[in-house]
Amino acid sequence: MKFSVFQVSRKGGRLKNEDRMGYCYTRESGLFVLADGMGGHPEGEVAAQLALQTIAALYQREARPVLKDVKAFLTNAIMQAHQQIMRYAGNKGMLDTPRTTVVAAVLQGTTAQWVHCGDSRLYVVRHGEMLTRTRDHSHAERPRAVPGFESANRNLLLTCLGSPSTPLFDMSDPLTLQQGDRIMLCSDGLWSVMDEMQLINILATRPVADAAPELVEMALRRGGAHGDNVTMIALEWETPDDGNDRGISTDSINEGVFASTIQAGMPADSEVADMDEDAIERSIAEINEAIRRSAAKKG
Repeated sequence: MKFSVFQVSRKGGRLKNEDRMGYCYTRESGLFVLADGMGGHPEGEVAAQLALQTIAALYQREARPVLKDVKAFLTNAIMQAHQQIMRYAGNKGMLDTPRTTVVAAVLQGTTAQWVHCGDSRLYVVRHGEMLTRTRDHSHAERPRAVPGFESANRNLLLTCLGSPSTPLFDMSDPLTLQQGDRIMLCSDGLWSVMDEMQLINILATRPVADAAPELVEMALRRGGAHGDNVTMIALEWETPDDGNDRGISTDSINEGVFASTIQAGMPADSEVADMDEDAIERSIAEINEAIRRSAAKKG
């Protein structure tokens, strides 16, 4: 496999950044995950971190070097992440549970498949146009004929991880990838303040290492002093024989090797509570800089 990828997360006008994102890959498979911890409930950042770490841990266990059944993996990973959040809340005796949205994609062979719960989105751009995107689990995108329904409630979510009710999620069909396809996972802090046509145009016409920070900066400016946190992962798919040396090639990875920007594992409560956000930001910055240097040397 071969792909270019860039991830970035910035705090908006909130007390803290509750978004989390990252990716993992083996020689023949890749996992990309983004979670947006929900405000209005306690410890949204914990819910988001637990979701990422649980999904990454399951991926590390099962991708040897490929997942045997991508759909089954994504289904199980979503439910396991939900159960880890509920277990965390139960162990702490919390009256209200931490909650998070999540979107996760697996690229394997020449196909992509993804799952999402809530309003964190995945976009696919091909030949300069949006091929598809996820549909939010919100009243706005799944309206119900309820007398007296208030438009102010249109963005309320219908489901999430960590809710007392069993989460609902949507699974995509496998998508055969083409050279140059762009895939973006993002939080609502990005898409909710951006014109969709402009978003697609920037993603389609810039290298992902330029498009990602540009889109995030635009969203932060438009969100203003009270805007949401903004997080995204953008990647460009490149076929092995395209003659382009940019980005990450998994061909050089030995069998059994697992690379990740996510701290895999299902941590104890104390480990989650003591998460160092500065360390996470430094790690992300180091990864992005390594990607830039690699692309510069090979270009």
